[in-house]
Amino acid sequence: MLAARNEQTMDDDLDFYRVGFIITWLITFVISWIYCVVEYGYLLGVGLGWLPSLIVATILGALWPLVLLVLMIIVFLILKSL
Repeated sequence: MLAARNEQTMDDDLDFYRVGFIITWLITFVISWIYCVVEYGYLLGVGLGWLPSLIVATILGALWPLVLLVLMIIVFLILKSL
């Protein structure tokens, strides 16, 4: 009974992590690809920009709890200075 409950808790934690990973990955990929198009032009940005965008999005997606923490600290510091 206890082992089944631990497995359920671990599955819930993995689902929570996966949702954060997917959201962070999608946002980062789109923003990074747009940046590549703006910086390198339409041909290179659209044609090859997906590759660095894929790499950056995967790294930040895996580190999404840290990214969220940094964003929360930045927002706190901005609001504190007002």
